[in-house]
Amino acid sequence: MIVLGLTGSIGMGKSTTAKMFAEAGVPVHDSDETVHRLYAGKAAPLVERAFPGTTKAGVVDRARLAETVLGDSASMKKLEAIIHPLVRADADAFLARHRAAGVPIAVLDIPLLFETGGHNRVDKVVVVTAPAEIQRARVLARPGMSEDKFASILAKQVPDAEKRRQADFIVDTGQGFDAARAAVAAIVSELTGDKSGKNAS
Repeated sequence: MIVLGLTGSIGMGKSTTAKMFAEAGVPVHDSDETVHRLYAGKAAPLVERAFPGTTKAGVVDRARLAETVLGDSASMKKLEAIIHPLVRADADAFLARHRAAGVPIAVLDIPLLFETGGHNRVDKVVVVTAPAEIQRARVLARPGMSEDKFASILAKQVPDAEKRRQADFIVDTGQGFDAARAAVAAIVSELTGDKSGKNAS
């Protein structure tokens, strides 16, 4: 089974591209969704122990947790030390399940793939990109987003040009959804040897 790492900077269209892989029949493990699930389950008591008062009714209160850890690098590291191994274990179980089922390709959707060393765990890397002005317009249209917040998020991410340099495949969402979908189909067909791009599962 080929494990694809899917990543892209904020506002590049990674989540949309992940859905396109799923529509093409490729199983996708979504790290963000996994964190949400863990915050409502096994991570909650661990987070509460590390950061008292950040859970409500056994579920992590994301707003309260953000207030506690944002801007505090020691707290962020402490939180990552709790969450990253749990997400990794969830992803490993996902891959084992699909490998046993004989699936030819599976995708790990990891926002900070290069930043967390996740590219060392995958066979190929797909980077989702778009022109900087499109990225900027998308991000600044998000509720609660500001120029400063956008700049601070970008500062923590490996630059888009560097991601593209390390990519095995690039999906440019700046060309529109149809072009992105065609790029995804081309990746699937190349990796499965199926020229129709429709037989990933």
